[in-house]
Amino acid sequence: MPQWMDPMYLLTESWLKNLVLPAILAIVFIETGLLFPLLPGDSLLFTGGLLAAQPNPPVNIWVLMVAVPVIAILGDQTAYWIGRKIGPALFKKEDSRFFKKEYVTESHAFFEKHGPKTIILARFVPIVRTFTPVIAGVSKMNYRTFLGYDIVGGILWGGGVTILGYFLGNVAFIRDHVEAIFLLIVFISILPGIAAVGKKVLASRREPAEVTAQEVPVAQDDPTP
Repeated sequence: MPQWMDPMYLLTESWLKNLVLPAILAIVFIETGLLFPLLPGDSLLFTGGLLAAQPNPPVNIWVLMVAVPVIAILGDQTAYWIGRKIGPALFKKEDSRFFKKEYVTESHAFFEKHGPKTIILARFVPIVRTFTPVIAGVSKMNYRTFLGYDIVGGILWGGGVTILGYFLGNVAFIRDHVEAIFLLIVFISILPGIAAVGKKVLASRREPAEVTAQEVPVAQDDPTP
């Protein structure tokens, strides 16, 4: 990966090595709050935990465990309110090939029904975690609901990945595949939902075929001798 996306390089070899805690918090906020997804996320927190476990650590694990979730939550709140501000303008926009007002309406219905789980799981998926709070804001997901589950997601992601790096950072396989591991966990979590959507799509395809079959007139014998 490019050096600016390699958290080990950023925190141990670049000029940020003397600013490990501010660097981690700034990157987390930019990724989650300022709509810039191309930054290290899971691997950054994992590396932070790994560095905190070293002799003479550049950052304290307890400070990370508190500060990272707080900044992650504040970042999502920023993105949510950016979405809330953008939302009204989208409803005034005319439908086009790539945008239709019904998309926003459908997003609102989705977040009202599935939002809580989505807000938490999105934390562990690169790029998705950047745009999920914005979409939640655009669709005007209930703010109290969003805030409550975002706090849970922020703690699980910010604290969980960091402490995982602290205890398992020296395990090469986990260190080298941390993002893939989280993607697999998220995929398994949403597998029932994917199966339900698949069944619904298949059912919707069968219905037109059944209706067409019923509408085909049955040939009758000619009564003329």
